[in-house]
Amino acid sequence: MDLGLKGKAVLITGGSKGIGLACARTFVEEGCTVHLAARDKERLEQASDALKGKATIHPVDLRNGPALAALAQACADVDILVNNAGDIPGGTLDSMDEAKWRHAWELKVFGYVNLTRALFARMQARGAGVIVNVIGMAAVSTPFEYICGATANAGLEAFTKALGKGSIEHGVRVLGVHPPSTRTDRILAVMKAAAKAKLGDENRYEELIRAGTFGRMIEPEQVGDTVAFLASARAGLLSGVVLNMGT
Repeated sequence: MDLGLKGKAVLITGGSKGIGLACARTFVEEGCTVHLAARDKERLEQASDALKGKATIHPVDLRNGPALAALAQACADVDILVNNAGDIPGGTLDSMDEAKWRHAWELKVFGYVNLTRALFARMQARGAGVIVNVIGMAAVSTPFEYICGATANAGLEAFTKALGKGSIEHGVRVLGVHPPSTRTDRILAVMKAAAKAKLGDENRYEELIRAGTFGRMIEPEQVGDTVAFLASARAGLLSGVVLNMGT
């Protein structure tokens, strides 16, 4: 499907693998200029190779304020921002101490907020742009064994809806998606942590999958296609909306 995105410039954080890379594939197929940001330079290079060199890579730790600002400056003119970087671990309240909690939120929460702040100002000045936040169904399902992620995601849902309500007046749309469990390396780590907390053995995570603890598993490409649709003019009347992709 031609979404009318040809020639648009897109920045995708967490773009070296999983959902981020799936988003990149879709945007490349739609004729976009793609920028990928992630911490691991080697993985980024592998992602660029997978995209046949059709992406500019930015090795950057978004927890680092000056590095994030430099990325925003380098990608100041992008039409679309996809906030996707996050590595919040699974765990219950007693297993997630303050240091782990803050470290996780520095990327998934403040990384989203701070990069959005920087690029939203640029988009607002131009009177055009789209920001899509990849958040997660834990905001809705609120699993006990993923309390840090559930709380972060709920906050990012509110952030997306609040900003999106006002941004449309400036020609900028802000939306979000809540993927359910998605077949990536990261979800495996979350499942193992949940199995350890719930069953006492991380290797029993498949029992949680069978029990439906994590809901229905989807593929990264399903998220990538949804993000691209929301970023396109076909969803041009939507802002301040977060789409639940699972139950």
